[in-house]
Amino acid sequence: MTLSERNAFFKTGIILCSIFTLFVAASSFLIIPVYSQIMSEYTRRPGNVFQLITGFFLAKNYFSVYFSLAAVVIYSLISIIFIHFFFERTSSPEILYIAIFTISFSFESVRLVLPLQHIFNFSFFYVGLASRILLFARFFSIFSLFTAGLCAAGLEVQKTRNVIFVLIVASMVITIGVPIDSSNWNTSLNIVNSYISMFSLVEIAAFITTIISFFIAAKIHDTREYINIAIGITLALTGRGFIINVDNWTGLVPGIILLSFGTVTLCSKLHKIHLWL
Repeated sequence: MTLSERNAFFKTGIILCSIFTLFVAASSFLIIPVYSQIMSEYTRRPGNVFQLITGFFLAKNYFSVYFSLAAVVIYSLISIIFIHFFFERTSSPEILYIAIFTISFSFESVRLVLPLQHIFNFSFFYVGLASRILLFARFFSIFSLFTAGLCAAGLEVQKTRNVIFVLIVASMVITIGVPIDSSNWNTSLNIVNSYISMFSLVEIAAFITTIISFFIAAKIHDTREYINIAIGITLALTGRGFIINVDNWTGLVPGIILLSFGTVTLCSKLHKIHLWL
């Protein structure tokens, strides 16, 4: 993929993230007045490790989930603008996949289909479709970050389109194969299914492999900047875990701080590495 094609992808990402941001803003006028009433019907709290850390101390707060969702969509838009601005003239094989990782957060907005379904009473088919879109976006983002680590470690990517196609197919196979109950959601607006443990293992395995890849890159290229990138990714993924899996205010505050700081760290260090190449 040439530099101009990659920059065109960044611009497309900015447009896409802008559309999702407008969707959240427009939906707010409908959802916020009845949000607490709608969400009071859902009592099942998330069972992930991030929720367990905070759930014992704080009760669920419906609006914290809504504002976390809105914040992560805005983060997605700002991040892709930031990436386009700093990498417009800088060649970096990793940044394309990191851009996909940041753009994918815009798809968290589809979780709003649940309160919208209660307002407009449309078919649960669309709720199920939104759930699959969300699962696809999450896996695609994790696999993209994993690929960025492989590129940093020395993977020669001759045809980027083929790599992206493989990532799309892998994400679709997982997403389509998951049975989804459209009426089974928890207080963080995430679908509940029997494959949560398997998904967590896939994410953990991809995360560990990505971090190891950047440490290998630090050894190969003899630069500490790749270690700082690994730290940035760790912070970003930790923030991601909080902001999309917790149903109280501790999801929003540390989540968006860690996610933003981690993204700035990994992008700035990556830009520094390739600026002199």
